Amino acid sequence: MITGADLGDGTYRNPVLNSDWSDPDVVRVGDDFYLTASSFGRAPGLPLLHSRDLVNWTLVGHALERLRPAAEFRVPRHDCGVWAPSLRHHDDRFWIFWGDPDHGIFQVNSPEIRGPWTKPHLVEEGKGLIDACPLWDEETGEAYLVHAWARSRSGIKNRLTGHRMHPEGTGLLDEGKVIVDGDRIPGWFTLEGPKLYRHDGWFWILAPAGGVETGWQGAFRSRDFFGPYEERIVLEQGDTDVNGPHQGGWVRTPSGEDWFLHFQQRGPYGRVVHLQPMSWGGAEEPGGAGGWPVLGDSGTPVAVHRKPDLPVQTPAAPATDDDFPGGRYGRQWQWTANPQDGWATQHSGDGLRLTCVRSADAHDLRKLPNVLTQRLPGVECVAEVELRLDSEEPGARAGLAVLGDSFGWIGLERAEDGTVRLVHRFAESVADRERDAGRPKAAPEGRVRLRIAIGAGARCRFAYDVGAGDGWESSGPVFAATPWRWVGALLGLFALAPVGGGHAGAATFTRFSVTSP
Repeated sequence: MITGADLGDGTYRNPVLNSDWSDPDVVRVGDDFYLTASSFGRAPGLPLLHSRDLVNWTLVGHALERLRPAAEFRVPRHDCGVWAPSLRHHDDRFWIFWGDPDHGIFQVNSPEIRGPWTKPHLVEEGKGLIDACPLWDEETGEAYLVHAWARSRSGIKNRLTGHRMHPEGTGLLDEGKVIVDGDRIPGWFTLEGPKLYRHDGWFWILAPAGGVETGWQGAFRSRDFFGPYEERIVLEQGDTDVNGPHQGGWVRTPSGEDWFLHFQQRGPYGRVVHLQPMSWGGAEEPGGAGGWPVLGDSGTPVAVHRKPDLPVQTPAAPATDDDFPGGRYGRQWQWTANPQDGWATQHSGDGLRLTCVRSADAHDLRKLPNVLTQRLPGVECVAEVELRLDSEEPGARAGLAVLGDSFGWIGLERAEDGTVRLVHRFAESVADRERDAGRPKAAPEGRVRLRIAIGAGARCRFAYDVGAGDGWESSGPVFAATPWRWVGALLGLFALAPVGGGHAGAATFTRFSVTSP
């Protein structure tokens, strides 16, 4: 589903990535641009996107097959895991550093963006170390790393700590020094998400503050890595509707244009990505901007703007639709925890065949690791899929879900009397189990078409067609999608069964699509 960022007339409309690509960072290698983003507790993690024009992006893979420690991510930890990665290219290799708030700073690297990527290496162990970004100083040969802090784990926040780093990225060489203390800057709070650069003889840190809903993007500069740094706000909401323009990365095109990609928090849609023009203020620029970055329209976000001076690219966006050829699922799908063998079975035909995994948590999708998810689009749309339940196990069920702090799903269930029925269930954020949202209906063929129409404000209407000649029928009241604390709502497919012995059968999904309403 192409969301229309490229307007086709040499301009683009923000956001350029209109779904939850949280905490983006970007790098250019030759004529190609690459972007990664937070993936939190989902697997595979560290998505990798590619573009030639900074407007049209495609998903080309993931750098992290499984999260570590593997045992901890056998179950969903939706807001944990991979926080705010930094993507760099150094010594003919791609490098990604990130902070796991519970374990420390990790990195992976690869000679090619599509891999093979190394296994995660723990650079620095510690609680609350987040938002890590490296810098290899080509002028001196020194390597550095800066990171922020999660108060929930460390008791510290609003500070950026700098370290010397081993040139091979394997470890830190000192205990670190607070190089920017947000408590000492009047009005600044929740300073985080630093990105570290060298430009024009200065060390630069681009870092947001003020919180994701209402904050701003700051810039810091110093002649010495360890400071002292001076600061300036370089992007804020102003009179636009882009609340809290936040955390992102700077990239320069081959022709010398500068651009900045950052996110905007949009509730259930998560953190969508905007592209801002960027320049460096001249030494005599009015208003004292000399030498400082100027983002957007004189420091406020742009809604529509001229595209970067780059070759024309065919309109593109990360894929949503999937026919599941041979039982394989596309790159857009992620499990809600580290996957286990046998959850999805490849076969000679088309369609996603999910095993009905037995679980004591069958009453609560939020606790299930075997939900296959993709990001909720940030526009009004309709998600549809066909489902066949191939299980004789009483209580076995499968369906299409909207998953967040609250959830709703519609699908098929094998009843105690052996019949298959259409069911629609939901759970509020405070509920510990699901309950019916619509009246069960017979599905005598064990097949159904399922639909979720997602309207303004991520308000979802569920519908079904059991093939009885009645066409689409609505089910239940409107359901308002909700995010988790840091993660936007997700679309999901699942199959499960109650606790018991033996194989519980499977469910087959075909022709998943997301279309305009």
